[in-house]
Amino acid sequence: MILCVVSQRVDWISSRAEARDALDQRLVQWLWQVGVTPLQVPNALQSQGALVSWISTIAPKAVVLSGGNNIGDCSERDATETVLLNYAAQNNLPVLGICRGMQMMAVAAGASLERVEGHAGSRHTLRCDRLYKDSLPLEVNSFHEWRLKTCPVDFEMMAKSLDGTIEAIRHKTRSWEGWMWHPERENPFSDIDLRRAKSLFFKDP
Repeated sequence: MILCVVSQRVDWISSRAEARDALDQRLVQWLWQVGVTPLQVPNALQSQGALVSWISTIAPKAVVLSGGNNIGDCSERDATETVLLNYAAQNNLPVLGICRGMQMMAVAAGASLERVEGHAGSRHTLRCDRLYKDSLPLEVNSFHEWRLKTCPVDFEMMAKSLDGTIEAIRHKTRSWEGWMWHPERENPFSDIDLRRAKSLFFKDP
């Protein structure tokens, strides 16, 4: 097992005036089945200037950017995930971006987003690049209202939906992938997703 840090969504509880970090328990279960030990990243550390020190102390071997929240809605989360991506790049760590996490990877690489209809609370077929047709699912869940306008520089598109929405990307030189679906929301978990994640996190250097 390797240690993997996982970003968290921010939920605002107005009745208590509390901003709470949150992570779906199913994602913890899914990552454990992948073979990694997940550790949640506190969003509040970045505003205190302590996140880099915290990550260096933890010394993770992989990074997951989880789903939830739109980019721009929670500045502390945006800043936290920017630090995580920079740390992963500097230390040659594998990264998996899930839904919003994929969008964060792309935006950090200079891509932009646009609204999309029919992708929130639905399922759709994947049209995979020939290199990945046997290692990605044929159908995925979908919970997003934004999509990439174009594939970011230094990434290649792995799959798209039938309407042309980019659904999976991979960095050309780093062990970084982004998936617009939530593997933790499949019941049961998809064997194809699990194998794909294992190949990403445990790829030989």
